Amino acid sequence: MTTKEQSLVMIKPDAVKRLLIGQIIQRFENKGLTISNIKMATLTPELVAEHYPHLVEKTFFHEISDFMTSGPSVFMIVEGDNVVEIIRTMIGVTNIVDAAPGTVRGDFGNAAVYHENVIHASDSVTSAQEEIKRFFN
Repeated sequence: MTTKEQSLVMIKPDAVKRLLIGQIIQRFENKGLTISNIKMATLTPELVAEHYPHLVEKTFFHEISDFMTSGPSVFMIVEGDNVVEIIRTMIGVTNIVDAAPGTVRGDFGNAAVYHENVIHASDSVTSAQEEIKRFFN
């Protein structure tokens, strides 16, 4: 059984700087997923802290915040049947060293810089709803 869902996808500043936006979007479109909204914006430190509350107390959080505010990101609402699960499979695991070839992170991630992992996608339908509200009001 399939379920029509929405997911937030964020193409992070490293991928934007490396001109990977089109290649990443093409992968989702090739899979038959629909991009129903898209925008480009630069995150503020406050929004980074709101988006990654579980990391705020970590010693490396300032590096993540500096990276995420270093330039624009592309935010998309992507729709489709079981879209959250499909996108999570397509982007690969968070640690790009372990991301399989053929996934977005496996193909485009920078193994020299752990937190520059190209992309974020919602990890559940509930997270997707919260993240879409956060970035698209």
